[in-house]
Amino acid sequence: MKICHNLKQCRTQTGLTQEQVAERLHITRQTVSNYETGRSQPDLDTLVQLAGLYQVPVEALLYGGRKERRAVL
Repeated sequence: MKICHNLKQCRTQTGLTQEQVAERLHITRQTVSNYETGRSQPDLDTLVQLAGLYQVPVEALLYGGRKERRAVL
């Protein structure tokens, strides 16, 4: 699974809008949208911030949930 799909899934599961994520990370809503559509990818610092915001390990953003990780291994 792609990072963009994992980012969107985690955001929706936490009940946040793209605007709320953008405000909390001090980035634009368009940047959040670009991450979720695969137009761009967050840098490592931003990934760590997103993981903290969504209360998931960074690995969940990179590799997805348990099912996705098993499929990769």
